[in-house]
Amino acid sequence: MSRWIYRLVPTRPGMLAAPTPEEEMAMAEHADYLDALTAAGILLLAGRSEHGGAPGITIFEAPDEASARAVSQTDPAVSAGVMSAELYPYAVDVPGGD
Repeated sequence: MSRWIYRLVPTRPGMLAAPTPEEEMAMAEHADYLDALTAAGILLLAGRSEHGGAPGITIFEAPDEASARAVSQTDPAVSAGVMSAELYPYAVDVPGGD
């Protein structure tokens, strides 16, 4: 199993500070999606910088690039066009402790 990261960036400036009802719905579905990935044992880490408008990241496991791309593109925030996603292979060089 390979590790992957997708970087999420709002497609509309100011979305995080003042989301529309549609954006709020997509972001709620995004949170549910991440919970489902966690329950399935796929998601390793997700979060975002608290600096306004800064990107979020999702680190997860997938067997290949096609599967990883499917994970990133089926994220409801991405499929709704609220966030754009950039996918990259990811390797941990220095593991941290708990």
